[in-house]
Amino acid sequence: MAVIRPFPALVRTYAETLAMVAASTGIGLLIAPRWGNSPVDLLYLIPVLAAASLYGLRPGLFAAIASALAFNFFFTAPLHSLAVHSPADIVTMLMLFAVALVVSKLASGMRAQARLAASNAARNATIAGFAGRLLSCPTSAAIGEVTCGELATLFDANAVMFVGGEIAASAPAGANLNPADTAAAAWVQEHGLIAGRGAPRLNPAEWLFFPVKSGAHILAAFGLARADGTPPVPEERLALLESLLDQAALALERAALEGEMRDVASLRERDRLRGALLSSVGHDLRTPLTAIVAAAAELRRRSPREADLVATIEADSATLDRYITNLLDMARIEAGAIRLRTEPVDLVDAVAAASRDLARALAAHGLSVEIPPDLPLVRADPHLLHHILINILDNAARHSGPSSPILISAGKDEAGAFLSVRDEGPGLPDEGADFDRFARISGDDRNGGTGLGLAIVKGFADAMGVAVDAANRYDGTGAAFTLRFPEALLLGGQKETDGA
Repeated sequence: MAVIRPFPALVRTYAETLAMVAASTGIGLLIAPRWGNSPVDLLYLIPVLAAASLYGLRPGLFAAIASALAFNFFFTAPLHSLAVHSPADIVTMLMLFAVALVVSKLASGMRAQARLAASNAARNATIAGFAGRLLSCPTSAAIGEVTCGELATLFDANAVMFVGGEIAASAPAGANLNPADTAAAAWVQEHGLIAGRGAPRLNPAEWLFFPVKSGAHILAAFGLARADGTPPVPEERLALLESLLDQAALALERAALEGEMRDVASLRERDRLRGALLSSVGHDLRTPLTAIVAAAAELRRRSPREADLVATIEADSATLDRYITNLLDMARIEAGAIRLRTEPVDLVDAVAAASRDLARALAAHGLSVEIPPDLPLVRADPHLLHHILINILDNAARHSGPSSPILISAGKDEAGAFLSVRDEGPGLPDEGADFDRFARISGDDRNGGTGLGLAIVKGFADAMGVAVDAANRYDGTGAAFTLRFPEALLLGGQKETDGA
């Protein structure tokens, strides 16, 4: 590429080139009488090389012409004439022209590479400085302010950051978008493509918007606009803008991850304190509760006429004992301290034992049990299964209507065996339960209690490899909680057969 110089600089360039040719001629006139003309033609390579490398192709060709004329006029026969008679002199002139052409091309390429290297260095320095400033931004709002300020400075334009349907940051502050600009920004956030003024899409917009992506997720849209309406980003600077937006995307993703890490750390600390509270409260309540039960037994012995009062004390003590057991079991689940003692269990016996322990709570309800006699035994921890059934039955008793029946059924299907407890309450407000600790299922039939029961059920069932789900009954008369034992947990199932 030819370098365009102002006229005074152009005159100086050719004057310096001519001076170098004159200096080579003077030196040649000094050495020619002693050594002849052979070394003189080499002297003219110096001004040709210098002019071509320093000033470019045209000054190099000018030096080659001037050198050829000077060599022909002063050093070739006939002297002081421009006539050329020797083929060697013609070759010398052609070589000077070739040297000028080749050297100027090489020098031009080197200058272009130097300019490119300087441009890349400046671009990398800009990106590095921008990335360094983003590191000190703790929030997405701060990242947006820094990014908008940087874009406004580098591209001499107004800049905005558009997130979630509104402007999150701008430079200068207080920028406004008209409806067409807002539509363009929203479209960019939805589709992840450039839109706005100068783009193939949504030309009516005043701003040009670029998406900021993290993988397939679009984090924000940055817009640029100039007051005179000219395109804000020249094509040759588009790569710089894309690099800056990539840095902004990394910073936004980092800020989001840091926020999530803070939330996770807070949840872990809360869970740790909750576990400590569960264990402490459970153990601290167990001792006075044991004393209350013993006092009730003594009162029953001494005052038979107070049997009803004593029965109430004993029933409520049993309920409180169940709550304390749930607290301790929840602490065991969160601490990962559940140790399985698996053995064959008959579901008929398991249901009978749980029903017996909840006899007072189930007394007001008609309990119907439908378990086929040929149902295979299941491999489970009897203690954990007992607690699961107690919590499910207690939940059904508390949340069923007065005197409404509770149905316990079991059976076997292609997936394994199942045990279902169905009540006739209003049912679940949402199809299914989340089983989160302390999070009761909302609704008229799911209020009351500690909220730990279903969490205990889920934790113990997971430990044994048993699936548990909650849903409304098909006839809409209540809720159904179902335990599902896979084929591998059935005595005589696939695992049992393989081991035989």
